[in-house]
Amino acid sequence: MARDITRGLVSGEGELSDAVWAEVLSAVDRTYADLVDYQERLEAKNAELETMRSFLGSILASVSDVLIVVSRSGRVEEVSASLAARTGASTAGFVGRPVAELFAESDRPALVAAMQRAALDRRPVTLEAGLIAAGDTTPLELSLSPRLDERSRVTGHVLTGRPLGELRQAYAQLAASHDELKAAQTLLVRNEKLASLGRLLAGVAHELNNPISFVYANAHALDRYATKFETYFDKVQAGADRADLVRLREDLRLDREIRNLREAVAGARDGAERVRDIVEDLRRLSSDGAGEMVAFDLAETARIAASWVMRGSKRAVGIGFPGSAPVMALGRPGHVQQVVMNLVQNALDAVEEGGRVDLSVAAENGRAVLSVADDGPGVPDAVRTLIFDPFFTTKAVGQGTGLGLAISAKIAEEHGGQLRLCPADRGACFRIDLPLAEATA
Repeated sequence: MARDITRGLVSGEGELSDAVWAEVLSAVDRTYADLVDYQERLEAKNAELETMRSFLGSILASVSDVLIVVSRSGRVEEVSASLAARTGASTAGFVGRPVAELFAESDRPALVAAMQRAALDRRPVTLEAGLIAAGDTTPLELSLSPRLDERSRVTGHVLTGRPLGELRQAYAQLAASHDELKAAQTLLVRNEKLASLGRLLAGVAHELNNPISFVYANAHALDRYATKFETYFDKVQAGADRADLVRLREDLRLDREIRNLREAVAGARDGAERVRDIVEDLRRLSSDGAGEMVAFDLAETARIAASWVMRGSKRAVGIGFPGSAPVMALGRPGHVQQVVMNLVQNALDAVEEGGRVDLSVAAENGRAVLSVADDGPGVPDAVRTLIFDPFFTTKAVGQGTGLGLAISAKIAEEHGGQLRLCPADRGACFRIDLPLAEATA
């Protein structure tokens, strides 16, 4: 009986043991599955880490600037291959060294202070420091940027530097390119002015021919008068009697020639003065406008420039010049004349025969304002935003460079003003404003 009870307990214990083992095996299976999943995720993270490490390594190997990654304690963690190439040491030899030891001793306090300031302000700091390389120092322009973790705590710094010699060379090249650009712009202004002057040659020739012909004709008349007077005075010198002299005077018509003599002299003087004025206008018109800003009469400058454009035009177009009241502006008269010539020429090209172009000059709100308006078709809305772009033109091929308005707008900007297309009931109206000389003074 006791044996049966023991067998029952053993049997009961056996059933209990099987259930426990089943639960243990199930737990083992779950743990194994978790371990496998964790192993897979760990391998994926390791692959990402290796990819990132390879990516960072390629960056450190390819950058031409010096790059140093520094820990929070100021020791080197990573360096670029360019640093090793400049110093002749291996990249591994820098790891763990204080970053200040890589630079000249005189620059170390400034470097430490810059790192502290970058960490405190949470923004980059720029300074110059000498990198120790092969027993010599290479001056670098360093940029120190703090490294921040996900909680915005400073974990170190990143230093990037470029030799100042390369920077100065780049700045010199930039300055040279800027000078070339300014020279090209000046050449464009002069070429545009020469193109405008080329269109005026016919008018200039005609304008000069009239007074010169007048002077030439009066010179011939003066020569004829001189011959008659010499004949009369020779008779006087020879001792001719009064009756002969009176008869000779009537034959030579000296009384009339004396009156004509004054008219010939006055006419020759007027012609010469007209030639002088034309030459003076041409001298002003052909000046390059370089040099300092000067005070000049905007109304007179506009009148001279517009009159020369009209002289070179063979079209029957009326033009209204500004009034005689002077408006003193501050600028370069030669450049402003170029703007006026461009605006008037464009207006002449736009209007029909019998049309009209009006210029007006006024002082408004401390500015000298010049307006050029015409009664042509106006500027279409589709191109109003494009007319000041370089090389944009609505004229046929060969009839315009597309630079007139672009150069004029640039000249106005250089004078501290603005050239703009103003609203007009009819035709087009361009308006340029310049500083008043009195307001500037």
